[in-house]
Parts: sequence; structure tokens; C-alpha cells
Amino acid sequence: MWGQANTLTPQEAAEGWLLLFDGNTLFGWTPEGKAEWRVEDGAIVGEGPESGALETNSVFADYIVRWEFRRGGDKRWHTYEIQASGTKFMRREDGKVMRRVKQEPGQKFPSRHISLHRDKNKRTEYRNIRLKPLGLKPIFNGKDLGGWRRVESAKPSKQPPEWSVRDGALHVEGGPGQVETESAWADFILQLEIRTNTSDPNRHPNSGVFFRGEPNGYWSGYEAQIRNEYKDGNREAPVDYGTGAIYRYHAARKVVSNDNEYFTMTVTAHGRHLATWVNGYPVADWTDPNPEGTNVRKKEAKLAAGTISLQAHDPTTDLDFRNIRIAELPK
Repeated sequence: MWGQANTLTPQEAAEGWLLLFDGNTLFGWTPEGKAEWRVEDGAIVGEGPESGALETNSVFADYIVRWEFRRGGDKRWHTYEIQASGTKFMRREDGKVMRRVKQEPGQKFPSRHISLHRDKNKRTEYRNIRLKPLGLKPIFNGKDLGGWRRVESAKPSKQPPEWSVRDGALHVEGGPGQVETESAWADFILQLEIRTNTSDPNRHPNSGVFFRGEPNGYWSGYEAQIRNEYKDGNREAPVDYGTGAIYRYHAARKVVSNDNEYFTMTVTAHGRHLATWVNGYPVADWTDPNPEGTNVRKKEAKLAAGTISLQAHDPTTDLDFRNIRIAELPK
């Protein structure tokens, strides 16, 4: 059905597809029940005498999710697809529609985890598990800063940031500073394309996407880090947490993106659980254990709605942001 197992093409990544299984680990998943789960030859394998499930830590609302599976001693992989959108739900196996459900008007399907199941005493294998969020709406019009406002540092910079729109992208040079949305979100899925521009291979622009920020608050809320630098040629050794990290709390497990190339970042926030993907690869999955409050830097879990901000970090900042879109996750 797909090319190389457990990977996305550049086009799929740009379209917003996410790998829920990285092909090597159970990162981002939690078992439910007594089934035994492990990774073997690029597949998630469920075995043992007991039934059970494996669930994503993240939840999703409107989406298409696809995977391949086989049971027992089957040699052939079967395909499975679920599409949940608004009031409609559809399930396919091997391309055949097995179930359709339509809710009453106004009764949308709730946010939910994606679950893999297995029966007692029956080996079950899953691979190529991928999901595309649906229903995301643009929050940047590609023409001007309508819907956004500038927030400046309390200490004036010798080189304040310059925000402009070029070829449909929000461009910034200089800093420090930020722009933030006039609207606020609590639980959501955010996707955007980012390019960090540099002519020096030893200089990697630093920036971030802040969320659940305080309106007109400077660099407030959680931060999904942007920095495509890693140590000694090892992408699994990020510098300064790395692109896709939940800054200060959860380092990126791998630096996927490169400078001077657009990459897609996905951020999900649902209650205390936060997760990120870069070019569709899962890089952060974290649940905030701190007491609820309003100041993330003081180790308080902020659960209330807040703004989305784009950071201009310092005078060497040179970035482009485009195709910024978001969908609210129902409680």
C-alpha cells in the first residue's frame, strides 16, 4: 500500500500526515490491559495469553487514520482505515466499507485516542500507522498580519524584529520580539511550515512557537523549540533541546529538520498532555506533572486557553512561517 515501511514521503509530510509509530519503539503509546506488546521487524506485535489494547498518548478529533495489520500466522498484510469528520464516521478494511455512522446534527464525535487491539492467544501485528488531522483552519492569511499583533520586549533591542509577508510567508529578521494571535486556544492541533535561513553552516537560527500564552505576555506559555542543531553529526543529540522539543521540559528525541528547507511542525495540546511531530516524525510526547497555574516558566501547568506566538529570538533571527493552521480539540 505504501513505499518504505513506517516512513512518510516529503509530500505526505507537507500535507500534514503524522507517523503514530516510528518503526522502532513504542514511543507515544501506552498499553491497556494485560496483552504483551513489543516491536519486531518494523512492526508492533501483540502477543500473550491475555487480550488488551495499545493506545496513543495523544488524542485526535477529526482525522483519517490508516494502518496495516495481520493476525495469527497470516503472511498477507491487510489495510485498515478510519475516517472521523464532524458527525460522520467510516471504517474500511482492505478498501471495503465495513461501517458507517452519522451523528445527529450538532453531535460531533469526541476527541479520542487511537487504539490497537488484540484477542487472547492470537498474535497481532501492526505497521505503517499514520494519521492526518482534518478540519484545520488557517490563522495566517498569507497577505498581512491580520489576526496577529506584535509584542515587544520590555528591554528595547538595538535591532528590533522586522515582520513582513513575502511570497505568502510571514518573514522575520532581527529580534528579540514576537507576534501573537488575537484569538486563544486551550486544546488544539496546530500545523505550520517553517524555514530557518542561514548562510553560515555553523550558525543555526533559534526560535520557537509558543502556545497557551498570556495575551500580550512576552514569550509566555509552552514553547515548541526551533533549532536544527545537533552534536557530532548525531541527530539524536540535539543542541538546546532541538526542533520540536517542549523547551525546558522535553528534548527532541531526534533533530529531523534542516536549515534552509521548509519543514512541517505539528503541535498537539490536550489537557496536560503535549506532543510534537516534525515532518510527521514523533519527536516529543510529554505530560505536565506540575500543579496548575499560569506561569509555565515557574513550573506551573497551564491548561487554560492562550495565544499562539512566533518568536524572533535575537538579532541574527531570519525565519519564514507559512501555512499556519489550527483545529480545536473538543473536551
